[in-house]
Amino acid sequence: MHVLSAGDNFVLPELFRDALRERVGSQTDLTFSEVTFPWPQVPFGPVGTVQEATGSIHEMIAAASGADIAVTQLAPFTKEVFDACPSLKFVGVSRGGPVNVDLEAATAAGVRVSFAPGRNAQAAAEFTIGLMLAAMRHISEADAELKRGTWRGDYYSHDSAGTELGGSTVGLVGYGAIGRIVARVLIAFGAEVITYDPYAKPADIESDGVGMVSLDELVQRSNVISLHARLTPETEHIINAERLHRMLPGTVIVNAARGGLLDYAPLPELLRSGHIGALALDVYDEEPPGPEWPLFDAPNVVLSPHLAGASQQTAERAASIIAGEAARFIAGEPLQHLANPDVLNH
Repeated sequence: MHVLSAGDNFVLPELFRDALRERVGSQTDLTFSEVTFPWPQVPFGPVGTVQEATGSIHEMIAAASGADIAVTQLAPFTKEVFDACPSLKFVGVSRGGPVNVDLEAATAAGVRVSFAPGRNAQAAAEFTIGLMLAAMRHISEADAELKRGTWRGDYYSHDSAGTELGGSTVGLVGYGAIGRIVARVLIAFGAEVITYDPYAKPADIESDGVGMVSLDELVQRSNVISLHARLTPETEHIINAERLHRMLPGTVIVNAARGGLLDYAPLPELLRSGHIGALALDVYDEEPPGPEWPLFDAPNVVLSPHLAGASQQTAERAASIIAGEAARFIAGEPLQHLANPDVLNH
């Protein structure tokens, strides 16, 4: 059985290869080929019919020719690839969702597709807390000013001083794996945590010591709002202009999930007026933002280039999860994270 390890500069091809060899042992006859795509040095984007991928369809066809199994993070698997590579029977995607795979085409071709939920939950949760602290305590601004030779002692004045997480009400929009870790850390700080997630289990939320509320109540009660929902047609701009205006004066907003969850257009004015106290972003409506992006000039904004999931452990964990799925496929066992269950009818 031939395995294509289609890695990049984050989830390296050898991480997939070594993890799969460890899972299946030396008794299973596997051959490997490898290709490395240039992400993250080259941004991902739409490729054919898939929205977040790196490399070209032509490159993918050439690399996957003759492969029975392909494991990847961002390589494009479009209908053209499946049509040109009939030997493919399994594709493992080391992401929280297989957005770089045309699932309809995969199902029609009889290819099982697995993904890696939770692979970056710890990293993204830790990063989210970092963004909160940076925004609430002027960490990024003070660092930049001091490096320019300005000692911002005025941040000790009462009107300019930061605020604490302890005693704050923090609203989490979405309560999946990342949100639950964030909640535990916030509770340890002494924050009151509330959440809106119509799909989360109420028993899990209650057992974590978190309050389950409507989105309107969350918007109107929270001192800090952090976004953790998946981006779907239902959640696009879930925090829109109307909800932004109904937030408490001085609310801090953190988004390390997906840019489309938040309506960015009203934010520069709301930041300048002080209605939004601070904004911390790791994701954007356009990535990377253009040079004239209005929030570059807005006050109290902390920015990072989509780094929340970027830890070495995330890459290793992602490769391990997908290696487990590939090993189950090889052994003829049920997959734990099958993205296209209709393929079982083929």
